[in-house]
Formats: sequence, structure tokens, C-alpha cells
Amino acid sequence: MIERSMTRKAVWISLVVLVVLFLLWRFLRPMNIFVVDERFERPMQIGTVPGIASVKANVCGKCHEAIYREWAGSMHALAWTEPYFQVDFLYDGSQQICLNCHTPLVNQQQNLVLGFRDRDKFDPILAPNPEYDAALRDEGVTCAVCHIRNGRIVGPFRTDRAPHAVEYDPGMTQGMKPCMRCHVVMGNRWDTFYSMPPCGTVAEIEKGGHEVDCIGCHMSAVMRPAAAGTQTRKGRIHLFPGGHTPERVKQALRIEHKLVADELVATLTNVGAAHYLPTGTPDRHLTLELRLLGSSGQVLAEKVYTMKRYILWRPFIVDLRDTRLPYSQPREFRFSVIKSGSETPAVVNVTVRYHLLDEARRIKIGYNNVDPIAYPVYHKQILLGVRN
Repeated sequence: MIERSMTRKAVWISLVVLVVLFLLWRFLRPMNIFVVDERFERPMQIGTVPGIASVKANVCGKCHEAIYREWAGSMHALAWTEPYFQVDFLYDGSQQICLNCHTPLVNQQQNLVLGFRDRDKFDPILAPNPEYDAALRDEGVTCAVCHIRNGRIVGPFRTDRAPHAVEYDPGMTQGMKPCMRCHVVMGNRWDTFYSMPPCGTVAEIEKGGHEVDCIGCHMSAVMRPAAAGTQTRKGRIHLFPGGHTPERVKQALRIEHKLVADELVATLTNVGAAHYLPTGTPDRHLTLELRLLGSSGQVLAEKVYTMKRYILWRPFIVDLRDTRLPYSQPREFRFSVIKSGSETPAVVNVTVRYHLLDEARRIKIGYNNVDPIAYPVYHKQILLGVRN
């Protein structure tokens, strides 16, 4: 009897030790928040193109001047050199898989990917790349990433006047075809419990029952020659505005407020993005800041509402809740404008701010930013006693 009891106790102790070791491993292991898809498991091999001297953007820009200027001012051009990415990339162990979207071409990378040591493809077998071009690397998501395929320039129009071969692809201006390689990342793993993929913009659009049209929203139509000396026709602006573009965010957000009895009621509606606002990396969020000021300017009361995606990252990845703004669904926020005491409430300040990065994350990775990581998209001072 005693022997059986000792055996049972040993079994339970062993199980507890195994569970503790497993959880410890889950807390210490590298955290992979997405599944490596065949689309981006390796960098792109594009080959040379007859008729052009180089695949570098400035060579393309000699003929496609306006498009080149737009691209050069976009986040695509900064995909490798952008300071936050550089710090974050280093903090996360300089994983090669990140390069396949931030510097997607084979010759943009110092190493060749020969294969993988693990089934999840986060541990590639690498060898020095003799064709590595540091200047090309610094171009990030450059022209060739979207417009060169099998040694031919790919474009949305047929032409026989270009100095290089052109492959007509109507999908270049439709939906999300050029964007899929890097902007559709899945997260279906045994240890993840996302309600949306990690950067689930497309899933958010599909959940709302809307057509996925990245091109239509992020590459506005324009009438102009595609290249110097060619005919004017419908093209696309290559600025790719998004969360880094305050004016774009302002266009997507409607902000209303009114005084009702002793409360300020603020209503925020995502009117311009078929996905959630904000979308993309889970660090991005909105804040609604409400401050009640006295007649002499001091703060009598304040409240901050945060619209973000709350995720438990360890020991397992779990979506806890999501307070972001879905498309076309107004959300009300209430704030009392009554304050007891000698000071008379006089003004309510309403500020909506877009945050590119969570402050806790900024501190954690040691990102000493020069540019702000948040910016206001709305500010209004409301005099109390005045009703809409």
C-alpha cells in the first residue's frame, strides 16, 4: 500500500516537473507569431531584364520619373532602412525570414537560402551570396519586387514601344494580387489562438463581407503618362499611404461629439477603411483623450479610451479582446463634465491620436525614436454651456 502511494506520488511529481519545464520552455523559446508560407519562405530570384542596365530603382526612374519620386517617398522604399525596423529586427534576433519581405530579392540579401533545418522554416541553412548588392538592399521593396517576373517587366498595359519586354498582367491593378506575398500572413499553429491572423487586414475585410481591394484604396488612380514621352492614360500613384500618413487616417475616421445632460458623448466611426482601424501590426492603436479643464486651465478630470488589439503572447498566443473600430460601426464614448469643488468646469479637450507603436514595446526594444511614434488626427476644444 505504501509502495503504491509512493509510486503515485512520484508520478504526480514527474507530471508537475514536466509541466513546469514545458511552460518554462514556452516563456524562453523564440516567439514566432506567424506561419512561414511558401509565398515568402525564400527571397525572390528575378533574373536580368534585356533592355535595362540594372534593376535598381534609379534606373527605372530615368523613364518613370513621377512613379519613381512617389516610390522614393513611400514606406516601401524605407522597408530596410527605416529606424524602427532596424531596432526591432535586431531585437528579435535578425531573423532571415524578415528579410524576405523587407528586402525580398535574392541579391538584396547577404546570404543565400539553401534549405531549412526545421519544419517551421525559421532556421534556414545559409551560404554567402556572391551577388549581394548593398545598394540594392537599401532600396527595400523596390520596383523590381512587383514589376519583374521571369526576366520580363510586368505591367497593367500592353505596349510594344518600351525599350524592354513587357508582360501584360491585368491583375496588377486588381484587388490585392501584387500585395499578397507579404501582406497576407497566417497564424494557424497548434499553439496560437488568434481570432484574426497576426497582421490580419485581409481577414478583417473578409469578415465584414467586403471586397478586398488593396490597390483601389492604397494606390489611387491618376491620369498621366506611365513613362516620359508616352501617352496619357489611367495609372496608379505609388505612395502606398497607410498608418504612416496622417491625412489618410483622418480621411478614414469620422469624429462627432455632443453635450447630453452632464456628459460629453463622443462618437467615433471608421468610415474609410473596410478593415479595422487601425490595422496591421498589433502594436498600432488609437486613443481618445478627454480632459475637463477649469476656467484657469487646470485639469479637473481626464479619461483615455484605447482602441487596440489585446494579445497574450506567452506561454501561448491568445487574442484576449479587440476594441478597434470595425468598418461603418459607430462607437460611443462618454465623459462626465461635472466636477465638484470650487473650480468651475469650463472646457473639454477632445484629442484622438494614432499610435504606430506601443510605448511599452518602444522601451522594451530600446528604440530611441527621433520621429514621433504617435500623432494627433483630431483635436477640439469644447466650451461648456454651449450645446450643439
